Amino acid sequence: MPTTTTVSAHVASALAAHLDHVFGVMGNGNAYFLDALERATEVRFTAVRHEAGGVVAADAHFRASGRIAAATATYGAGFTNTLTALAEAAQAHVPLVLVVGDEPTSGPRPWDVDQIALASAVGARTYTVGRTDAAATTILAIEHALSYRVPVVLAIPYDVAALDAGAAQTPPELRLPTPLTPRGPFASGVVSEIAAALAGASRPFLLAGRGAWLADAGDALGELAASTGAVTASTALGRGVFPDERFDLGVTGGFGAEGAMELVREADVAVVFGASLNQFTMRFGDLFAPGARVYQVDIAAASTHPHVGGFVRGDAGVVARAIVDELDALGAEASGWRESVDVAALREQPSPSRADGLADDGRLDPRAVARRIGELLPEDRVVVSDGGHFIGWANMYWPVASPDRMIMVGTAFQSIGLGFASIPGAAAARPDSAIVLTTGDGGGLMALADLESAVRTAGGRGVAVVWNDAAYGAEINLYGLKGLAREPMLIPEVDFAGLAAAVGAEGVVVRSLADLDALARWAERPVADRPFLLLDCRISGTVVAPYQEEIIRVNS
Repeated sequence: MPTTTTVSAHVASALAAHLDHVFGVMGNGNAYFLDALERATEVRFTAVRHEAGGVVAADAHFRASGRIAAATATYGAGFTNTLTALAEAAQAHVPLVLVVGDEPTSGPRPWDVDQIALASAVGARTYTVGRTDAAATTILAIEHALSYRVPVVLAIPYDVAALDAGAAQTPPELRLPTPLTPRGPFASGVVSEIAAALAGASRPFLLAGRGAWLADAGDALGELAASTGAVTASTALGRGVFPDERFDLGVTGGFGAEGAMELVREADVAVVFGASLNQFTMRFGDLFAPGARVYQVDIAAASTHPHVGGFVRGDAGVVARAIVDELDALGAEASGWRESVDVAALREQPSPSRADGLADDGRLDPRAVARRIGELLPEDRVVVSDGGHFIGWANMYWPVASPDRMIMVGTAFQSIGLGFASIPGAAAARPDSAIVLTTGDGGGLMALADLESAVRTAGGRGVAVVWNDAAYGAEINLYGLKGLAREPMLIPEVDFAGLAAAVGAEGVVVRSLADLDALARWAERPVADRPFLLLDCRISGTVVAPYQEEIIRVNS
């Protein structure tokens, strides 16, 4: 009978002191760890059906709650199955702990691989436990993940996992860094320069990203916007961070409304908080007009876009409050710009041209489907998104209340196939909210192992929308237009509704807007009395999302 004094039990106990969810798949390398987790801790273990899904679920859990979670897999093939999801978490700066088995301390067996090198290659550091330091090493791994906002691998060598390590001690408290405060005369000078620029601006603009949300900078940014009269907007991962939506243009880049983006180009001073200014946010360099003074506040070591003219390294909330204090000292007055424009009208997204919701080829126009679904979804919702051409539709037509309610796992690494596995993580993080997945047929098929996990964990709170165009839409739109052979880009039309029914969900094939009444009926039923709902939307591939049109333009 396994005991609670093993090395694996020490790892489980130390983890349990600082997190409450673990997701994964059991195997030889993590069997003792999972036994200890179940027998001796209050941590909830959620089984998924593919090892990548465990990392995805832990990733989505953090994005939806701000609380770190863990994933677990066995050694070898179990570990290598996690690498795409691990790379996504690393590039998206999501902290999590991946507990894995590893080769024995005596050396690799024929089926072992260099897991430390593989983890390092995708941006994750490995901590390996021993018989005398398992708990302390576990704490170091958690601290590293949270301090640097990265995933870490916690490895348990196969011949160490069941060794007796004595009675577990109370794990120490975590030591985490305080918010990064700008220091020195140069940084102070740039803060003063930003305040002076905003005070003198006629058309001030503030842009915030996910980093501002993680810094809990919303209230400070709201004060800054009010004191300057600035119009505001966010990145796709920062939506809702500004508290006053009356003057907020929504998301910048290809997901933004055209009128809103035209207004951004009128800004004469722009200050960016906690956003990396990637090519999509920046509309491939066209977000700001030439001559606009652009400042960036971030915890990165240096500015991340050539259009930035002044940079402050620091916590978004700390710097925003420092700028507000400088403005007060200057006696600055609000510009009045935001009151002079109809921001709500500028946020409006385009409507389909046909009232019946169909495109010219007789299949559904995805814009019409997205707009109607947005009207029917529960207000208390978390949207989780797979990757693919379809990501534009949810981002354009399904508003969410805050950045932790739009979860886009896969975007940082440009991956597809991580959608269904995001649902268990988001469902655990938000146990009272509806969990809504948006996925394509390509990514949906790739993630199919965890359709069962999604249905089981979200139950009557879960909705999956599959944008089924029988193709890899992004490739069709980019490479099909260039004349490349289309056959590899096509997918036989799959009955996702039938697949959903096979694992206990209600599946509905949607060929007309009237078929979406199934969602209305679902929403009216008590959560406990309704199943997971999957909407298999047979959409036209002829309608191209605006963000994709930007990509086509740049690559043509």
